[in-house]
Amino acid sequence: MSKRSRRNFTAEEKVALIRLHLVEHKPVSEICDVHQLNVNQFYLWQKLFFENGAAAFNVNKTPKKDPKDKKIKILEDKITDRDEGIAELMMEHVKLKKKIGLS
Repeated sequence: MSKRSRRNFTAEEKVALIRLHLVEHKPVSEICDVHQLNVNQFYLWQKLFFENGAAAFNVNKTPKKDPKDKKIKILEDKITDRDEGIAELMMEHVKLKKKIGLS
């Protein structure tokens, strides 16, 4: 007996294979033969696809907030404040140079 290595299909690949059957009306046997897939595995994926299909329509009104997003916003605000401070200092510097006649 030869030992076959296990293949992992991505979620996108699984959906694409299910789509071949449901939308393009390709026979399951043909899809499984081409992709060297067990028919039972295909039907398991299809079952999971339909069981979790409602999740695509359950869109939250407010997106989940990631703590990293809050941290990014804080850091962006700090940079903006520093840029404004530098701009003010540069304006004062130019005014002082003009006042004493260096520019």
